[in-house]
Amino acid sequence: MNLLSIDYGSKRIGLAVSIKGIISPLRTIANDKILIPTINALVRQYKVKKVYIGISEGDFASITKAFVNQLRNKTKVPVITVEESVSTIEADQIFKTNRNKQKMYKKKIDSIAAAVILSRVQV
Repeated sequence: MNLLSIDYGSKRIGLAVSIKGIISPLRTIANDKILIPTINALVRQYKVKKVYIGISEGDFASITKAFVNQLRNKTKVPVITVEESVSTIEADQIFKTNRNKQKMYKKKIDSIAAAVILSRVQV
């Protein structure tokens, strides 16, 4: 079953996909007016059966929950929340271990975090 995960942020959205159990970070996209249509296009493109969204505690959780509700109303696949605490810290360690260039950090870190979130649901 193909899965999509989302690391939701106020400016950037990290994405990762699992196809036949193999997780791959996708590009990071902007949190803008075409966010939900873009996600729906990815759901169709990758034949995704479930979408997972990382959610944490704190002030930003209510904003993420509002987005989750919007996406649930505008997509045809189940949207499931997953605890995402320390996913960005894990992603940071993966980024450094893979010796990525620092100038690529902002472009990759959110999608790596989405891959970490997705790895948690496939355990």
